[in-house]
Amino acid sequence: MQQEISRRTPRGQQAAAAISRGTAAPDQVLLAILRQWFWARKPDAGFLLEGYPATLLQAKVLDDWIDARGETLTGVLAAGRPDSDPVVAHYRTQGLLCETACAAA
Repeated sequence: MQQEISRRTPRGQQAAAAISRGTAAPDQVLLAILRQWFWARKPDAGFLLEGYPATLLQAKVLDDWIDARGETLTGVLAAGRPDSDPVVAHYRTQGLLCETACAAA
């Protein structure tokens, strides 16, 4: 997202405006930015996302993208998020939530 903001793209300007208001970028903007990054990266290139997915919708979209590429998640960290968070519950149900330590894959 920082690259989009730095390049002053339309999506980057929308994200910057949201950040300056102290709010999160709208899902449609964030998903568009991440979609471009996700599909442009090399297949099976590892990645770490901080602060994403922030919502259950974002988690389900990310799951769909990963499935579409035939890739898998090895673990999800949810530091500082309450057990009642829908994203935490989603990844716990899938057995991907690292509650103590993640094993390297």
